[in-house]
Amino acid sequence: MKFTTTVLSLAAGLALAGCDIHPRETAQAGATATTPLQVPVQAPVASGPPAMTPVAVEAALPPELAPAAASANPLAATIDAAAWSSSAATATTRRDMLIRAQVLLDRAHFSPGVIDGRDGENVRNAISAFEGANSLPQDGRLDADVWAKLTSDSTPATMDYTISAVDAQGPYTPEIPKDYTQMSKLERLGYAGPLEALAERFHMSEGLLQALNPGVDFASADAKILVARTAAAPLATKVAKIEVDKARKQVRAFDATGGLLATYPATVGSADLPTPSGELAVRTIAPEPTWTYDPSRLHFGDKSAGKLIIKAGPNNPVGAVWIDLTRDTYGIHGAPQPEQVGKAASHGCVRLTNWDAVQLSKSVQKGARVVFVGQAAG
Repeated sequence: MKFTTTVLSLAAGLALAGCDIHPRETAQAGATATTPLQVPVQAPVASGPPAMTPVAVEAALPPELAPAAASANPLAATIDAAAWSSSAATATTRRDMLIRAQVLLDRAHFSPGVIDGRDGENVRNAISAFEGANSLPQDGRLDADVWAKLTSDSTPATMDYTISAVDAQGPYTPEIPKDYTQMSKLERLGYAGPLEALAERFHMSEGLLQALNPGVDFASADAKILVARTAAAPLATKVAKIEVDKARKQVRAFDATGGLLATYPATVGSADLPTPSGELAVRTIAPEPTWTYDPSRLHFGDKSAGKLIIKAGPNNPVGAVWIDLTRDTYGIHGAPQPEQVGKAASHGCVRLTNWDAVQLSKSVQKGARVVFVGQAAG
């Protein structure tokens, strides 16, 4: 597969082997190793119609929102009143406790991945990293001490959001085929509809968004919905080092002094199709990537179809952004199915949720070290 984007006056043509991308030219090649990348989105080099300009509904990070009063929605009150308990009285009580914990982890930049009110490996890894950063024993368990530290952020975990006309209308891509030939005929691999777009904007599962807003038509402009109040602020400073923990399936971002800035759940390669070992560096960043199926470099798909250009969009196979590494064909990128991040093997690259990949891409600097540690499960 191949991925192409235009950056300034240079073209970056990338060919994918498995899920891996091979850069032939590097964007901002003259930038120094300490210069943060500022990459504008422009039309791809690939033949055919240019990618559509991304619309607000596809923002991978929630908009900057002014402080607002707590929602009057009764469900918001129960979530914000949730307290830690080792044995929650009901399934709903435990769900509300986990929603609040996940939102607070997200805001502290210890990403739990998709906010869904459920426990799991991604949540436990986020808690473990949060514990380490707060001088607590790292067992990955939500307990009274972790809860006390998390809830020192007293801002409500939820907020009201009014669906805009753009949210309601798109443009959307209701059906994305699995066949690459059919996929290549689409002008954009956008969200399927407003439910998916809004869930991803606020880092939530579609199921949780629906559960918090029973009976709501998400295609109805001006409808008020309850959403997670997730991280809107960027990372505190530039990322100088990225650590990819293949055993824990986690990416960790550090500043120039070694301070931990953020952690993200990640999908990594398997023993058969491994993620690299050792140390690489960030070569460049390409937002809104298009992607080309190249049968000469791949192990799957209908090779008789020949090379196929897959246009940009959050449901593109490499998601919303590609962070190119200094080993050809490898990178860190977004994912069209955020609920699968950390729970399935890749073809060797490192996948994050779209919102985590975009957050990382906005703070990483050219030349940042990328260190791979641990061993992936077979």
